[in-house]
Amino acid sequence: LAPHRGWVIPGLDRRLAAASAMVSAAPPVRLYAAAAKPANRSSKNTKQEETKKKQVPRRRPLMAKPVDDVYLTWHYERPSYEVEKAVGMLKKFQELDFTYPKQFVYINVFLDMALQKKKKVEPFTSTVLLPHRFSDQTNKVLVFTENEQEAEIARENGAAVVGGVELIKWILEDEIQVDSYIAVPEIMPKLIPLRSKLKQKYPNTKRNSLGHDIPKMLQFYRDGLGYAVQDECVIKTRIARV
Repeated sequence: LAPHRGWVIPGLDRRLAAASAMVSAAPPVRLYAAAAKPANRSSKNTKQEETKKKQVPRRRPLMAKPVDDVYLTWHYERPSYEVEKAVGMLKKFQELDFTYPKQFVYINVFLDMALQKKKKVEPFTSTVLLPHRFSDQTNKVLVFTENEQEAEIARENGAAVVGGVELIKWILEDEIQVDSYIAVPEIMPKLIPLRSKLKQKYPNTKRNSLGHDIPKMLQFYRDGLGYAVQDECVIKTRIARV
């Protein structure tokens, strides 16, 4: 009632104290009768009745295109553009916003993971070698081989780590962490302890990470773009610079 002491009305504290005393002294008065308890019903029936009573709100159909510059976005369909026009818009926005001219361009790819039967395709990770590089950084690749000549070829072609069975302990203890692993077929029986640790990064011919052509495999994984399926069906990755 009075934020500052100078504003207090004379005698206000006495009146409030007297009023509170009267309220506390008065016995409680019950002005209504207790409602009768409803008959016992199963929780399932009550839930079904509640859901029937709730009416599903009708959603307003989205309109095609706004006529003004200011509008509520959720009242209209989300616009889509061709690739060339979308890239041109990104460049225009970059100039208007004075943002970094070499910033990355990201893309969201929505996949249909359903098969002909009821099963779905499991989320996966993969690597693709794009025709035009847009990043100066290269991935770190480990090469498994016990052949000295193959090890020398791997080092000359930019392998981050080269070795044999002695690397298993360091990988299991997280002392060695790289982006990709490749191997020659001869050493694969000795790498079985790493199968559960590396999971999808475990060398495999289907992923082009197992073979004798070490320079080709190294180029693929050093310059390749790795991606993964997220949220069961979406690939979110960068593909270029503005």
